[in-house]
Amino acid sequence: MKPVRLRRLPEEIREGIKQGRRAKGWSQLALGRKAGLAQRHISGIETGKIVPRYDTLLDILRVLDLDLALVPRELSPAVQALVRDYRDRAVHSQTDERPLYAVDDEEARHG
Repeated sequence: MKPVRLRRLPEEIREGIKQGRRAKGWSQLALGRKAGLAQRHISGIETGKIVPRYDTLLDILRVLDLDLALVPRELSPAVQALVRDYRDRAVHSQTDERPLYAVDDEEARHG
């Protein structure tokens, strides 16, 4: 059986890289410099024209403060929902809801 080589990174990973770069306010050139790659290489990865080596992918993710995670498939929908919720809150700067363990400064002083 011949191993199958990816023709391009999955869309989710490419979009994650692009979104992570934009969230930091970086151009492709800036990300490339931080990861030690040419801008055209970053462009090729984001568009799917280039499939990076595994170590290159990890370098890009590291400078974007992202990680790859091994998740059992049955938990994947739950993990994806958590990530979507996190991104939505970050995009919309939602602060209405707080975790149950959160204490605001006034409660801490009086309580």
